[in-house]
Amino acid sequence: MRRPHVFRSLRVWLTPGIHIKRWLLVLMLGITMISLGLAYLLRALYLAGPYPPFVYWLTLQFLPHEVRAALFGAVGIGLTVWAFVRLSESLLEPFTEPGEDVAVQLYRHRQRQRGPRIVCIGGGTGMPSVLRGLKAYTANITAIVTVADDGGSSGRLRREMGLLPPGDFRNNLAALSEAEEITQRLFQYRFPEGTGLRGHAFGNLYLAAMAGVTGSFEQGLLMSNRVLAVRGLVLPSTLELVQLLADVQDEEGRIERIYGESLIPKLGRGRRIRRVYLEPDDPKAYPEAIKAILNADMIIAGPGSLYTSVIPNLLVPEITEALAAARAVKVYVCNIATQPGETDGYDVHDHLAALESHANRKLFHFVLANDHIPRQPPAGEGSEWVQLPQQRHGGYRLITADLQDRERPWRHDPEKMGRALMEILSKYG
Repeated sequence: MRRPHVFRSLRVWLTPGIHIKRWLLVLMLGITMISLGLAYLLRALYLAGPYPPFVYWLTLQFLPHEVRAALFGAVGIGLTVWAFVRLSESLLEPFTEPGEDVAVQLYRHRQRQRGPRIVCIGGGTGMPSVLRGLKAYTANITAIVTVADDGGSSGRLRREMGLLPPGDFRNNLAALSEAEEITQRLFQYRFPEGTGLRGHAFGNLYLAAMAGVTGSFEQGLLMSNRVLAVRGLVLPSTLELVQLLADVQDEEGRIERIYGESLIPKLGRGRRIRRVYLEPDDPKAYPEAIKAILNADMIIAGPGSLYTSVIPNLLVPEITEALAAARAVKVYVCNIATQPGETDGYDVHDHLAALESHANRKLFHFVLANDHIPRQPPAGEGSEWVQLPQQRHGGYRLITADLQDRERPWRHDPEKMGRALMEILSKYG
């Protein structure tokens, strides 16, 4: 026989850490005090004179005193707990998701609020996968996003309005939002041909509007974290409008400089990236990003475009210095597949070498890499699976797992990645 809903959820309501038992005890103490007051009053009335016969039966005076006390006490406690649970569910109903027990949702919320402080560094399409995987474990997530994007809708808003490119912020806000599915669809919606907004993503226009309403992109972004009920924060690595440059080398050894983040993967095909730069070359870091890094329990870089999403954050000197000084567990999540025009032919070792070369030091303790490599090549012309290194790269602990998404095996599965990262933090943190 199926138990009533209230008794199914009672065990969860009384789980340690949900911050319910203490208030339930206070409530019961208050009811006890009221009951004592009523008892004194009723005793005085009882001694004052005779009472009607029905009072004899109503107060069960035909039973021993001990039995009556236990019976009334048990019924009173049961009614109090039942009423408390039902009242709590009624009050919380407007703020919870339908179809799931309110007590379970409250317990998970409390657990996430006490979760580890995790900083994710990157941008592009890779970092949202990490955020989706981690937000089930903690609400204390800070995503630090590169600001060098200059293509598409973001590039147009950057040039026309002088804003930081909103595209990567849009993706990460959607990934951390409580209502991720509808927010993702809404933010990714692009206006069709034949309109003055042709090619613009709604999420980019939303952030541009928030910047106008609040007076700055920075304040608009902070306000968006609240409006969208984001589990964490999305912050820029710098507030300066930087441009990304790359030196690429062809097969004959000739080096050419490419200007603009959006052009690097296109013009870099068939050539090897030697180094990327920011212009200006010494941008000042966003202070809240530095604070988040120094206070983090875990710092994650990647996955994502190595040269156009991950490394640009490391080219902000104060970001790199904070990473070096932080006592957190530091993990680099390697891509599953190579990216044509950026990491052609790269294995895990090549990713680490590029990070060290641009940061001028070793910043990470652990490398998380995919070890499930199918026989079929990944989708996309010129893309290959990133191979594990043949020998250990000095100073790193390589941790491997099956991280592939079933439907898109060249991408990370958020759930698998989140679980693997939390295991690293639990074991080594």
